[in-house]
Amino acid sequence: MKRFSISCLLIFIISCRGQNPTQSEQKVTPVGNPKIYLPDVKDIKYDPVYGNFNCGMQDKAGNLWFGTTGLGVYRYDGKVFTNFTEKDGLSNNHVYCIYQDQAGTIWFGTGIGACRYDGKTFTCIPVSANDSSNFYPFTGKALASSKTPVWSILQDKSGNFWFGTDKGVLRYNGILFTRFLDDSRVINKDSLKLKHHISSIIEDKTGNIWFTTWFEGVCRYDGKSVVQFKPFGEVWFAGILEDKNGNIWVGSRTHGAYRFDGNKFSNFADKEIFNSCGVISIAEDKAGNIWFGTESGELTMRESIGGVWCYDDKSFKNFTLKDGLSNMCVFSITIDKSGNLWFGTRGMGLCSYNGKTFTTYTEKGSNKISK
Repeated sequence: MKRFSISCLLIFIISCRGQNPTQSEQKVTPVGNPKIYLPDVKDIKYDPVYGNFNCGMQDKAGNLWFGTTGLGVYRYDGKVFTNFTEKDGLSNNHVYCIYQDQAGTIWFGTGIGACRYDGKTFTCIPVSANDSSNFYPFTGKALASSKTPVWSILQDKSGNFWFGTDKGVLRYNGILFTRFLDDSRVINKDSLKLKHHISSIIEDKTGNIWFTTWFEGVCRYDGKSVVQFKPFGEVWFAGILEDKNGNIWVGSRTHGAYRFDGNKFSNFADKEIFNSCGVISIAEDKAGNIWFGTESGELTMRESIGGVWCYDDKSFKNFTLKDGLSNMCVFSITIDKSGNLWFGTRGMGLCSYNGKTFTTYTEKGSNKISK
């Protein structure tokens, strides 16, 4: 691990260059806004155009964490960014979700399984790529070379973990992995398979577990039965949120967002442009405004349509490149304890919004280690 300081005169490189992390760690008080200077693709393999800042989270200590496609994760303590990659023990440099459990451990869903961080070391948790009903990750029954991506992680109120993967939903009690729908006690009248991409998992205030999926719509498990919803006939969903009033919001692939009030889903189409966007991420601020990270449903329109949308229960407002947004494709929204919004975008973009102005943190530049 390296800690890099950032100022208007200093820039940093992401690669560890094989140095001893403890000896090379330095602390320098930054001046102005910190920056992440993206490395040359010749040094580190990542896509500067289609690579993303995929996810974000603020931990209990106040640190912000951001996962990327190809550059591992960044931790921001309010002064400096610290980069963690495979060289530091991360299982893979593609990080799709970040989660903090009840004990304070940080979990990462990566391109080849899960990984947890206790503040000092990373522990890789291989996820089985076969169709066995259950397996113990550290006994050889799950291949350490498993390539199964983990897209979503949740620890429920009972302490059990749920993993959304390309192979469906897995549950983990700290020792044993089991396939959710292989449990004969689960009532499954809709004949769901849940063996494909599971985008997001949340637990609502009443204890229901919700999943957004590719191809099987939105699913809800109440502890006994799992049921399927196909709002307005759609089956491909990504972002999900329970708001302070208990409504469930879900983001569709190409037609904006839907809200479930406990009885039915409603479509939010009063903005024609919003209704043509795919909603990847959803968040609620302290004032109760709902924020949507989107991209155009049309590939040819992704440079001009999408961005961030804010809904105040009456109308939508769209934030775009003209306002200072890093990119029109927004993959993650993180709201910190101060109320600032952080947006992870395509093109390896990371920016924040304080209610008035946007600040961009990623920038292409030369690579030098801070002295």
